[in-house]
Amino acid sequence: MPGARHWAILQRVFMSISTTGSAEDPATDLGFLLHKHPGKVQRFTTSHGEAHVFYPEAEDEVCTAALLLDIDPIALVRKGRGDGRGRGGSPDFALAQYVNDRPYAASSLLAVALRTVFRSAMKGACPARPELPGRARPLRIELPAVPANGAGESGGPALVARLFEPLGWQVEAAAIPLDESFPEWGESRYVRIALSSGTVRLADALQHLYVLLPVLDGAKHYWVAPDEVDKLLAAGQGWLAAHPERALITRRYLSRRWSLTRAAMERLELARLAEADDREVEEIDNAVDDRPEEEPGDVNPGASPDTNGGERPEDGSAAGPAPEPPRGPSLAEQRRTAILDALRETGAARVADLGCGQGELIGELLKDARFTGILGVDVSARALRAASRKLRLERLSERQAARVTLTQGALTYTDARLKGFDAAVLCEVIEHLDLPRLPALEYAVFGAARPRTVVVTTPNAEYNVRWESLPAGAVRHADHRFEWSRAEFRAWAGKVAAAYGYTVELRPVGPEDEEVGAPTQLALFTTATAPTTATAPTTTATPTTPTETTTTTTPEGGEPR
Repeated sequence: MPGARHWAILQRVFMSISTTGSAEDPATDLGFLLHKHPGKVQRFTTSHGEAHVFYPEAEDEVCTAALLLDIDPIALVRKGRGDGRGRGGSPDFALAQYVNDRPYAASSLLAVALRTVFRSAMKGACPARPELPGRARPLRIELPAVPANGAGESGGPALVARLFEPLGWQVEAAAIPLDESFPEWGESRYVRIALSSGTVRLADALQHLYVLLPVLDGAKHYWVAPDEVDKLLAAGQGWLAAHPERALITRRYLSRRWSLTRAAMERLELARLAEADDREVEEIDNAVDDRPEEEPGDVNPGASPDTNGGERPEDGSAAGPAPEPPRGPSLAEQRRTAILDALRETGAARVADLGCGQGELIGELLKDARFTGILGVDVSARALRAASRKLRLERLSERQAARVTLTQGALTYTDARLKGFDAAVLCEVIEHLDLPRLPALEYAVFGAARPRTVVVTTPNAEYNVRWESLPAGAVRHADHRFEWSRAEFRAWAGKVAAAYGYTVELRPVGPEDEEVGAPTQLALFTTATAPTTATAPTTTATPTTPTETTTTTTPEGGEPR
């Protein structure tokens, strides 16, 4: 009598990929792209059975590759018992370990098989014909049975269209009846799918399938661990961030694990913002560093602070630390005090901290009950996570927590979430933008969001000579694109106020020097009424031509928020 493994009937999941060609551009190049010879039947071992690749047809005009997945139900049960702590890989196993649809339908099992069998094709690698992976081809992909579960969202053929059509696929999807002999029983949760493209790279097509097949199913046959976020973002690179259903895709791919979904959505939003600005993610997700929150020479301008808090003797000897001078508030603290004073003067209750960094200003706003609504916006997901930890939002009372919202966004784009606030703060933000991008920020804040009050602070470049720790010609932070003199800042503030109907008052922040002024300059913009219309900027010119600094020298102490 055969053993249980041989006794179980191996069930089959099927998928085919077809392309067309000509004698000059043969369709059989599909074999090079898939790294599978059209003249052979090949077998591969997977974690839940065996996969077979063969070619029902292989001519210059038409070539079809088929993937047949033989799933062993016994192996499926043994390897689908979760993580050993009662957490199964999917609801199907909890309901019925041996009676389920996994061996029959294209789902996460097929997605894993795609990654196993066509790994090189998914990466776009073809050493034998390196010119082929980058070339788009007409493709047709057929899947005879795919679960398309709704589970709160519309499922069936409509869900297939929502997922694949934004990626350029022409979708043919038909629901499969529960039993063709009894049409009155209605439709099953399965659909028959055919995807056709004008032209698409094979690697892109395989990545689409790898992500979207489990999404259609809404469940996975294995426990979804944190590394699934990395898998999703790697497979979705170049298309997922811009997909209109990226939230649904992320949620379902990660089996509705909310902590993982939140982390993935933050990274996707960052990728989208970076792509919109034509910059690398690392360039804009740089708001968190490990340096102290003080300017160079914050406590004692003109000195060279040692790491132990004292001052080095002039001869450079290794003398012990000098007695610490009386410590007053740091420049960062003085800056926040000046901002809070300005906000209180204007009577603002709802305040948006734009470019909030790690939330130092938000923490001060929370201490004052007059600020009833606080919005923190930053492009950096890391900064927002750091702010949430520093503010201990999860430990706040329900009433206090309701006062604060942290959200990811780019200040160079109009954002409806910024409207309706009494005041907006740009604390040490504008100098981090390239000058040609500054008019976009001006319109987004002063023109579109249009709060009654806007507070802007920025370094006074003239004061830099008072810090011996700052090399000549250097800026205070490696990410500063420019630093303005008092005249340049005054000219910019006047231009913005005139363009958007504000009045502006300039104030010094920090110890004021007779020759070079204060280390920080503050502009308080106020307006009584909002205009009926506001137009986007038509020029990227600035009122003066500040010298953009190209050095990346970072002074000890830095100047993070």
